[in-house]
Amino acid sequence: MDAALLAQYLVIALAVSASAGYVARRQFPDAVRRLRVRLAVPLLRAQQPGWLHRLGVRIAPAPRAAQDGCGTCGGCGPAH
Repeated sequence: MDAALLAQYLVIALAVSASAGYVARRQFPDAVRRLRVRLAVPLLRAQQPGWLHRLGVRIAPAPRAAQDGCGTCGGCGPAH
């Protein structure tokens, strides 16, 4: 296998991986969030080296805002 063919395969593999990641984030956001949490938690433990801790911080999803059962439309009024 020559270098040009190998480079072509690597570019195609990168494009397919990026496409699959985009589709997963768009179609299954909760599953991707749970996966990111499961990957990040072991890296955030105190006994891990600093570079692993920083990697865990990058992988971890942003915290969700606390929800009180009301949506963000602002249409919640007093119960009658």
